[in-house]
Amino acid sequence: MPLSKLLVLLTFTVLVFLSFPGSKIVLCHAQGTKMRPKRTSIPPLTVNMTQVEYSEEQFMKWVKFVGSLKHSVFKTAKNKIFPSYTLNVDKDPLHGDFTSIQDAIDSLPAVNLVRVVIKVHQGVYNEKVNIPQSKAFITIEGAGAENTIVQWGDTAKAPGPRGLPMGTFASATFAVNSPFFIAKNITFKNTTPVPKLGQIGVQAVAFRISADTGVFLGCRFLGAQDTLYDHSGRHYYKDCYIEGSVDFIFGNGLSLFESCQVHAIAPVTGAVTAQGRSSMLDDTGFSFVNCKVTGSGALFLGRAWGPFSRVIFAYTYMDNIIIPKGWSNWGDPTREMTVFYGQYKCTGPGASFAGRVSWCRELTDEEAKPFISLSFIDGSEWIKL
Repeated sequence: MPLSKLLVLLTFTVLVFLSFPGSKIVLCHAQGTKMRPKRTSIPPLTVNMTQVEYSEEQFMKWVKFVGSLKHSVFKTAKNKIFPSYTLNVDKDPLHGDFTSIQDAIDSLPAVNLVRVVIKVHQGVYNEKVNIPQSKAFITIEGAGAENTIVQWGDTAKAPGPRGLPMGTFASATFAVNSPFFIAKNITFKNTTPVPKLGQIGVQAVAFRISADTGVFLGCRFLGAQDTLYDHSGRHYYKDCYIEGSVDFIFGNGLSLFESCQVHAIAPVTGAVTAQGRSSMLDDTGFSFVNCKVTGSGALFLGRAWGPFSRVIFAYTYMDNIIIPKGWSNWGDPTREMTVFYGQYKCTGPGASFAGRVSWCRELTDEEAKPFISLSFIDGSEWIKL
């Protein structure tokens, strides 16, 4: 058979397969394709089924669907845990291989394919750090979060290389763009002070991650507005301390925060999260499990930065700083129909569900299950503690 005819036949076969009712492929998570149940027509309401009952039934179908998802279509993520070699950073050149973290990163091959541990000795490192996409499998390990601090003070309105405002994305003190990054026992800080109410261009990121499969253990993230930019990818934060005032955990990652302290330093009002899910096909969201929300000011648990924003708090203690409504629609009432905000077995004076907005949910056991374990981020594939 001529090659051209063979290609036509193969293309036709694929199209027929994709159009077959049993086909289950759909785009999602900005990583490719994913399996999902085939579409079915909406059945008419029965005589005994009210619109509310029908909505609840459809919601539970959605919860079960989310719980069945596998968030990556790639083969099982192969993390590299054991270091091939170790580099030491010390402010005293007599005690380390490098005196700055960026110099240690720059010393690695342009394409790094082995686990490299960079041990950052005690001290305050005043530098802006960027890890490029091709340098994967890097571990940054401090000598204790109280002892090893990386800090800088850029804001969104600060001039960039061409003299124009650099923007929020580029303001990060420490930026990670490569997969399989690990940080342990270190502080990432933006030194910009808490902005006054109404100030413009003062977003000041302490840490940004724009890559898949990142792990953070015993780290501190210190800043004010927009402290932790969880930009994209799957991430796991355990035993971390995150401090800020407004939208200080934000982005469109798929991230699990376990046993973390979220501490507000808002002088008046603020918000813990601003999750940026922009489509119902985005498989992203933030889940806080066994965490503590403490601090000052009056806080929303989250603001709907994205129209399909998704945030869950489970088994979390909330201090008496949470605004009773709990959640903000970002000034757009239409987002109340599409966001997914929920609480599950939370405690503390700020956790009362009385007064919460009508468009958030107090989750049942079945509804909460997909969001409260490592399976939320496919952690068993790539997290080896």
